[in-house]
Amino acid sequence: MFGKHSAGIYEKAFDPQIEWRERLDRAARLGFDYIEISVDESDERLSRLDWSRTQKKELFDASWESGVSLRSMCLSGHRRFPFGSADAATREKAREIMKRAVDFASELGIRVIQLAGYDVYYEDSTEGSVRRFEEGMAFAASLAADAQVMLAMEIMDTPFMNSISKHLPYEKRISSPWYRVYPDLGNLSAWPENDPEAELAKGIGSIVAIHLKDTIPPTENTKGQFKCVPFGAGCVDFSARFAQLEKLGYAGPYMIEMWHQEGTDDVLEIANAAKWLNDQYKKGTALCSNN
Repeated sequence: MFGKHSAGIYEKAFDPQIEWRERLDRAARLGFDYIEISVDESDERLSRLDWSRTQKKELFDASWESGVSLRSMCLSGHRRFPFGSADAATREKAREIMKRAVDFASELGIRVIQLAGYDVYYEDSTEGSVRRFEEGMAFAASLAADAQVMLAMEIMDTPFMNSISKHLPYEKRISSPWYRVYPDLGNLSAWPENDPEAELAKGIGSIVAIHLKDTIPPTENTKGQFKCVPFGAGCVDFSARFAQLEKLGYAGPYMIEMWHQEGTDDVLEIANAAKWLNDQYKKGTALCSNN
């Protein structure tokens, strides 16, 4: 799928009750090249960073045997423990999570850690939280540089980091080849103030991967919907974005972000989503070749 591009699938698209070997085997049968592993704010997934060498080797071996790599990590645990927090203990926890995530990625061959672009989430954003967030990003980039692991900022579902334009000044000031951007086409398209075409053109030299997700835009009276929107039911013009990215020379992977819904067949749901998106990719590349 997606022509010459690698195709990834988010871990949470699968039934959470299955084991990693089955998750990897299902991804292989569906034609994916890699899975993006989640380290979110739950105790269960944060505890992965404390796995023993044996546990990590078991996952690495399962990945190797399946032919599906664990190429990227969605590190959203900082939503609970943000770098911008006013609480010193929370900030120290954020640094600890970052260090362990880089170590985890190094040991399992994970190339990209996707960062959550929140200065704070459960606190009020202030000038201080923004300053502390940038200090945290500089710290994270220094760890990543030493381990040669790429950090990539996700374009988010809140105003703080909802565009590539908002990310790029941080990238310039931090000035590290290991600190780049990971746009989510759904989040990028949902915000009325964003021009997705202009944003992608502006950031093309910094994009390490693309999330494929649909969204419903927020309005004056609604918060919008940033998760679990069926592909084609939201605001993203996928064929146009695929066409534009091809014209811009984007050569990176596409990662389908979706969430398993209880009572549904995860394999069928993922297969249908992948087919629909691949059809949009074909339409986009046809548009590109005809212009």
